[in-house]
Amino acid sequence: MVYSKRIDDPAFLKYINNTRKWSIIFSMVIASIAIIGFYIYGEISLEMENPDALYIGLGIGSMFILIAIFQIVSRNSGSTWDGYIIDKKQILKKRKINHDNNNSWQEYMEFTVFIKSNQGKMYCITVDDDDTLYNYYKVGDKIRHHKGLNSYEKYDKSNDTIIFCNACASQNDIGDESCHRCNCPLLK
Repeated sequence: MVYSKRIDDPAFLKYINNTRKWSIIFSMVIASIAIIGFYIYGEISLEMENPDALYIGLGIGSMFILIAIFQIVSRNSGSTWDGYIIDKKQILKKRKINHDNNNSWQEYMEFTVFIKSNQGKMYCITVDDDDTLYNYYKVGDKIRHHKGLNSYEKYDKSNDTIIFCNACASQNDIGDESCHRCNCPLLK
């Protein structure tokens, strides 16, 4: 039982850098579509003219870029920390579904795992209608959050049959050495 030293593998740094790069590229593409779309709308619409439509497009495009920057900065400003699972809850909930202008209610199960860092900060993982992650963790499990990644490594993986990739969060067989999706090493 130990936290894996494989976190130092260069594949994780490459994954984090690629995530940053694709966040910026995606936000730039969406921003460009918004700007161009509103400009075209301003040219052909009778409701709104340019430059007003273009300004709205620039505002929406800027919002997408700011969201990407905020996401990158928040991921970079995090730190590696240790903690433990303090509680787990499952709650039956309902959500409104709109089908062809007819509203109905759908039941779903919300699974939440509560984490407390050694510094006393609280975190939670919430998943709808999938108890895999919920069952993976037990109350009292020691965990580690690695900087730049949005996942948690269990300290004791000795009785597990599955393992989650700490880079992309994909579920893998415990016997695998690397993730089937992103090819980062599995922390075991």
